[in-house]
Amino acid sequence: MKDKLFYKIVRPIVLILIKILYPSQVLGLDNIPKEGRILLAGNHTKWLDPVLLVSVVKRQVHFLAKEELFHGLTKPIVKGMGCVPVNRKIHDKNALQGAIDFLNNDLCVGIFPEGTINRTDDIIMPFKIGAVKACSETNSKLVPFVITGKYKLFRKGVKIEFLEPMTIGNNLDEENNKLMNKISNKLEEGNNGS
Repeated sequence: MKDKLFYKIVRPIVLILIKILYPSQVLGLDNIPKEGRILLAGNHTKWLDPVLLVSVVKRQVHFLAKEELFHGLTKPIVKGMGCVPVNRKIHDKNALQGAIDFLNNDLCVGIFPEGTINRTDDIIMPFKIGAVKACSETNSKLVPFVITGKYKLFRKGVKIEFLEPMTIGNNLDEENNKLMNKISNKLEEGNNGS
């Protein structure tokens, strides 16, 4: 498995567009290893979140993406970007296996453990266990990320911060709660203006 050529062509364009349209503050990029298996997991605020990640992370990020995107006009884009389809109507073991395959090939995987964009009033929605399970099964480190602020056209409004890598143990429920709390605490800090 190699980085997709399509991704290499698209990423510089995405980078320029994000810098112009939605300038963002980026912290903690040095927490992402330059090589080896790594999983990025964080909160999901808008459809622009994966686009922001593509623009700021130098490595190719293989996202888990909803299966609906693999049909129609978006199909060549998500396939070309090296995404893994997820059927959100079932407990999709194929999606988890897809993430595991990428990690076993020392690649970078991106997951939004909430499973969808958070449109609730809650600071964060309960995390699905897939991210910590994939890391546990492949002995991969997990880098949490936190997106705060708002996407404001031509103005710096959004901030993304990558936290220190976590080593995932065998108690998946405990590790999932730890990840969720880490991100939730950072979000509360961000909302309190610190």
